[in-house]
Amino acid sequence: MSRAFVNEDAGGGMEPRYDLPDHDSPYFDRAAALALIEGANRGDTQSAERATGFRWGERRLVPHMRTILEEAEQRGEDRVAQLARRYLRHAESKEP
Repeated sequence: MSRAFVNEDAGGGMEPRYDLPDHDSPYFDRAAALALIEGANRGDTQSAERATGFRWGERRLVPHMRTILEEAEQRGEDRVAQLARRYLRHAESKEP
């Protein structure tokens, strides 16, 4: 196999850490929403889901994700805005 396709670091790395407040903190949900965006930006949503206890598209985080989207648009953070929109679309697709 060509060395161009071999990731010599695969499997040896540590899972990313997400600095989250305690679950009972009033700031936890917003921090969790930001962690999910961070994980998605890394291409590793699963680690963020494990760290936060929330799945991608969790309805409970929608208000926080809307705020994150608005803030990202105001600051010109296109990638964050793109991921927040993707999250919101996924959450809306899960409505009963």
